[in-house]
Amino acid sequence: MSENPPPKPSFTDWARKQGAFILEPAGRFFVRLGVPANAITIAGTLGNLVGAFFLAQGNFFVGGLLILVMSATDALDGATARAYGESNKWGAFVDSTSDRWQEAFTLMGLVWYYATVGNTWACGLIFLALTGSFMVSYTRARAEGLGIDCKVGILGRLERYLVLAPSLVLGYPLIGVAIIAVLGTFTALQRTWHVRTEWYKLHPKKK
Repeated sequence: MSENPPPKPSFTDWARKQGAFILEPAGRFFVRLGVPANAITIAGTLGNLVGAFFLAQGNFFVGGLLILVMSATDALDGATARAYGESNKWGAFVDSTSDRWQEAFTLMGLVWYYATVGNTWACGLIFLALTGSFMVSYTRARAEGLGIDCKVGILGRLERYLVLAPSLVLGYPLIGVAIIAVLGTFTALQRTWHVRTEWYKLHPKKK
């Protein structure tokens, strides 16, 4: 059986490395305040829920701004956990599940708004974006369950934030949603193909 090659750094890994000069001191600051890493994660989730409320009212600027600001908690909680020296699987579980809640809140806030104005096409597009986003995360989770690293693809979580949050702030949410619907689905397929390829490298077919 061949060994699984070391994973290539993802865009998220690269971005966090570049931002380490801010994140690491911030993490130590929260340690001095006695703020647990999971509390930062939960605060980010609640902030996204408030942002989703504004989106549901059609206030895309305020909602998008809140969601953009709250996205920082996704990096701060990890930096704080490392500063505490307590990075563990439970913290990773809380972080991952909170990420899914946050994406769901954001997109469901948009669904609520477009449903109230009778735009069924927009609702359908948002559903596709939500499905694509969740499948990107699910394929990675299932791959890791098989022992295969799966940080591949063009539209991970950070990239989705970088697409959606600015489109909300600028008042063109459906442009961001459409990009996520298409590229999110494409990324899920990329990851599926990657897992298939890596699986057969680890378990070659017998001739």
